Amino acid sequence: MAKKETATRITPVLLSGGAGTRLWPLSRALYPKQLYPLVNERSLLQETASRVRDAGLFTPPIVISNDTHRFAIAEQLRAIDIAPQQLVLEPEGRNTAPAVAVAACLAQEENAKALLLVLPSDHLIRDPKRFFEAVAAGKAAAEKGSLVTFGIVPTAPETGYGYIERGAPLQEVEGCFEVSRFVEKPDRPTAEKLLATKATYWNSGIFLFRADSFLEELDRLQPKIGTAARKAVAGASLDFDFFRLEREAFAASPSISIDYAVMEHTPAAAVVPADMGWSDVGSWAALQKIETPDAQGTVQVGDVIAEDVRNAYLRSEGPLLAALGVENVIVVATKDAVLVLDRDRAEEVKTIVEKLKAAGREEAEQHPKVHRPWGSYETIDAGERFQVKRITVGPGKKLSLQKHAHRAEHWVVVHGTALVTRGGESFLLEENQSTYIPAGTVHRLENATEEPLHLIEVQSGKYLGEDDIVRLDDVYGRSEG
Repeated sequence: MAKKETATRITPVLLSGGAGTRLWPLSRALYPKQLYPLVNERSLLQETASRVRDAGLFTPPIVISNDTHRFAIAEQLRAIDIAPQQLVLEPEGRNTAPAVAVAACLAQEENAKALLLVLPSDHLIRDPKRFFEAVAAGKAAAEKGSLVTFGIVPTAPETGYGYIERGAPLQEVEGCFEVSRFVEKPDRPTAEKLLATKATYWNSGIFLFRADSFLEELDRLQPKIGTAARKAVAGASLDFDFFRLEREAFAASPSISIDYAVMEHTPAAAVVPADMGWSDVGSWAALQKIETPDAQGTVQVGDVIAEDVRNAYLRSEGPLLAALGVENVIVVATKDAVLVLDRDRAEEVKTIVEKLKAAGREEAEQHPKVHRPWGSYETIDAGERFQVKRITVGPGKKLSLQKHAHRAEHWVVVHGTALVTRGGESFLLEENQSTYIPAGTVHRLENATEEPLHLIEVQSGKYLGEDDIVRLDDVYGRSEG
């Protein structure tokens, strides 16, 4: 009896290196939008990874990230029981073409004709059935050597998206077309003309192709990228569960998007039109369109009170947000920042972020709540020679064995049980118990239980910066001595 052939599975490539500046103040460089539960209880990264977890259709994903987000990404995937085949760390951001080239090189180690489905990790798709239908059409074209992109059926003359104009139907592949041209983000009159043709689509940034087909075109059009990717993979090293690309080789790659590098120039480009409830969640205005508004067209998220407010997006991540008699505005409040803007200028938030960076403001980069591989900490008060933090340590997690030259610390357990190492002794602290760590004393905090540990830390001393840490031992590879 002949052996039954199994269908070729697709390898998802999740791109998770963006900062999402247009969703400031929620999205920030050290904890960007793909890590946040913006529309439900799961983050956009988790939603994306879950969408392609069918073992019959997809392999485990290759995830491309940067060093800063590595532990958060690993933990979020672990929480939904997804183990990536590789979690690749870029030494620096070089845009999407080099990232995809690395994924293609890795996939080719198993199968030269491996199919790659490139997915930004911060997009939303609300109709999975139509997503799978589009992928099926794209797969048929990709197996024949096409470089497939997915064009979103437009619903409005959006100026924040690029457009794709379709050409003739692809022979022997139903639902797929040649690409006539790509159009940069247009002004509104141009966008209106594009929509009127009924043959143009929003550029989703989602791609499907064989690894060898993509690398062949990349080598023809941008050979330096392919060379850099191969060297970076060949010289890579394993760091726990992370695959670290060789720094100098990867940095030698041109920084360019996959669209500019390949898709806009290859004759092999094809497009699958798709109406799958897609959004790049690229601005607060885009997020407003996803949510269900009230009778006045206003979306309220969090602790919000609104009266006589129309066509607005009001969101609070902490303090009470009250609005009266306004319209067409976006107001977003976090614990340390408030954003107010005209809804029609939602795409311009990144200019605020640039001003914050130029002023050296930490609000551009990080939240009061800082995530670490062992949990998180949040500064709740600070003044001259003191700082108060709320610390959460996950089940079974522990901080590094460390010491501080300039500060002392007082720990008070408010929930759970802490295992404390202080100097040459180790002891347990229960709820409402406390201890003191003098400056210069070697110490470690550990949660050896299956429940989260919460405590209050009061720091005192002449210098309280986060760089006043000497790590002597660390399970996350951050030791300095």
